[in-house]
Amino acid sequence: MTREYSDIWKKAHVLAQTEGQAATPFAEVPYSLRHAGVSLWLASGVDPTEVARRAGHSVAVLYRFYAKVLDGKRELSNERIEQALAAATGPAE
Repeated sequence: MTREYSDIWKKAHVLAQTEGQAATPFAEVPYSLRHAGVSLWLASGVDPTEVARRAGHSVAVLYRFYAKVLDGKRELSNERIEQALAAATGPAE
C-alpha cells in the first residue's frame, strides 16, 4: 500500500465511521476490514470456493491465509458427514 493511500485512509475512515468503530483494530488499514469479512464468511460456513471467488483469490490462496479460521470445526464436520451419509443411504433397517 502506498503512503498516499494510507494517509487518505486514515482521514476517510474517521469521517465514515463512528468514534468507536474508528478505534477498533479493524480500522487501522483497509486490509483488516477485508480480512475480517473473508474470515466471517468462512466461519459462517459459506462454501470456500464462493468465498475465494468473492475475495478475488484462488482456493489455494484462501486456504493458505485463512485456514486458521476453519480449524477447530472437526465435530461440526463429522456431524455434517454423518448427516449426508444417512441421507444418501436412507433409513437403517
